[in-house]
Amino acid sequence: QVQLVESGGGLVQPGGSLRLSCVASGFIFRLYDMRWYRQAPGKERELVATINGNSMRTYYGDSVKGRFTISRDNAKNTVYLQMSSLKVEDTAVYYCQYSNSYWGQGTQVTVSS
Repeated sequence: QVQLVESGGGLVQPGGSLRLSCVASGFIFRLYDMRWYRQAPGKERELVATINGNSMRTYYGDSVKGRFTISRDNAKNTVYLQMSSLKVEDTAVYYCQYSNSYWGQGTQVTVSS
């Protein structure tokens, strides 16, 4: 069955960096776009970034453009989200997603001084 397992979240000060990872299994990873979403308390889930199967195309939400980088390693069935220059408003649970149907359990990112 499909599994998506995120890791790498934590508490970081404003201006700091974190790298999230999502290990996928149960499908042919290299064939599919992968997405990172986030959801802050009281807010709707927001698309953060997308990467296609061969890493040739990426998309970023306006709120993270220039600060976050999505990448993937198809040999490791893993998608990453490198987050830099973090802001308090980046605080959220971050989820990886594939095929518009499958979600990981999420990893909490808290940006606070």
